[in-house]
Amino acid sequence: MSKEPHIVDLPRIMDPRGNLSVIESEDLLPFKIARAYWIYDVPGGMFRNGHAFHTQQEFIVALSGSFDVVLNDGRGEQRFHMCRSYYGLYVPPLTWRKLDNFSTNSVVYVLSDTEYDPDDYIEDFDEFKKLVSQ
Repeated sequence: MSKEPHIVDLPRIMDPRGNLSVIESEDLLPFKIARAYWIYDVPGGMFRNGHAFHTQQEFIVALSGSFDVVLNDGRGEQRFHMCRSYYGLYVPPLTWRKLDNFSTNSVVYVLSDTEYDPDDYIEDFDEFKKLVSQ
């Protein structure tokens, strides 16, 4: 599986009563899930400031509403519009990510391969650019 940022289609079980999707760790993701968290109640049109991780990998899904994930690898930027709960975005380590363009009532679901570690965060974009240029 590619270690570059990419969209992963999730299984969809279609049913007139409502659809269902599932993520079962290594079957779809290039990592074992160690943590899940979600972001919600972001006012429409707002953004969440960016950061990167030294080692953490993430998988981001729009459970409700829509938002954009803006990724930067130090050479250029990619924008992914997340608006469906049946696909997600793989984000590798050392990738700056910012979430913006939230619709009202959006829910961002994030799966990670590590438990929370504040020392893994890179919160200064200039520091990030120095790290990836080495």
